[in-house]
Amino acid sequence: MQKRRLGKIGPEVSAIGLGAMGMSTDWYGHADEAEGLATIDAALEAGVTLIDTGDFYGMGHNEMLIGQALKQGSKRDKAIISVKFGGQRGPDGHFVGYATDRAATRTALAYTLKRLRVDYIDIYRPARVAPNIPIEDTVGAIAEMVKEGYVRHIGLSEAGVDTIRKAHAVHPIVDLQIEYAILTRGVEDKILPVLRELGIGMTAYGVLSRGLISDSALAGGSRSGFRSMAPRFQGENLDRNLALVQALKDIATEKGCTVAQLAIAWVSARGQDIVPLIGARKPARLAEALQALDVTLTPQDFARIEAAAPVGSVAGERYPAAQTAMLDSER
Repeated sequence: MQKRRLGKIGPEVSAIGLGAMGMSTDWYGHADEAEGLATIDAALEAGVTLIDTGDFYGMGHNEMLIGQALKQGSKRDKAIISVKFGGQRGPDGHFVGYATDRAATRTALAYTLKRLRVDYIDIYRPARVAPNIPIEDTVGAIAEMVKEGYVRHIGLSEAGVDTIRKAHAVHPIVDLQIEYAILTRGVEDKILPVLRELGIGMTAYGVLSRGLISDSALAGGSRSGFRSMAPRFQGENLDRNLALVQALKDIATEKGCTVAQLAIAWVSARGQDIVPLIGARKPARLAEALQALDVTLTPQDFARIEAAAPVGSVAGERYPAAQTAMLDSER
């Protein structure tokens, strides 16, 4: 497996990371625990080292699942674990806000270590920038735990340029996790240049645009869960977006790959400082995604992709309005 370094001082990780969220939630279809464990095992065997989770995925279930997978065969040393925290949920599962003050940050890590059955977290990051808590306080609290040996590196998620600069001034940030795809390119305007200026890497999620860039979407696949609320999957927006995906599929077919593999390869080729996260829930899907590393895109391919899906051509925002309003990266 090819390797990349997250930022100037971050860990060396696999060129593709595994996003584990879907193994513990029904946001993108039914989650099967046995298949999740098999997928994590297959990823590690294939040389995937970066595993991304959040303490609120499945109300802690996702961390416990990963902990179980890593315990089998003493596989902790093979994994770089990235954890997001701060999302608060009620007993009904609904989100009720974000808590990233010092006490909440330390408490969240304590529970995460227990659920994952590990002594330290490789990369720890707030899932969102809490509007009422200075990012300096949150990063400062994590920095204390770096000194104490409980955390190795600090990351951010969906942060805007001002927040990135403030956080990096408190403690070096190794990567920003943010959505990036052929159909989602807002990060290129301001955020990506600042990351490269400061020597911060990017872990890109949503590289298939929530499954929109897929053969399944073109075939009328499931639009339940998150997709039932996502603006890009609604009415005329969906019709317009599927036309873009079909144009991309035509290019992929000529390249001898799937449209999903084309999308992953495109993100991967945008820079050695970018690591795509793949939300595979089954070993077969993981195997398909990893084959994207064998897809080589030429300058002509990039030009054709740009013509097929120009910047700004996607219809609809990436999140519903209420969630978009909470994104520091969109301000």
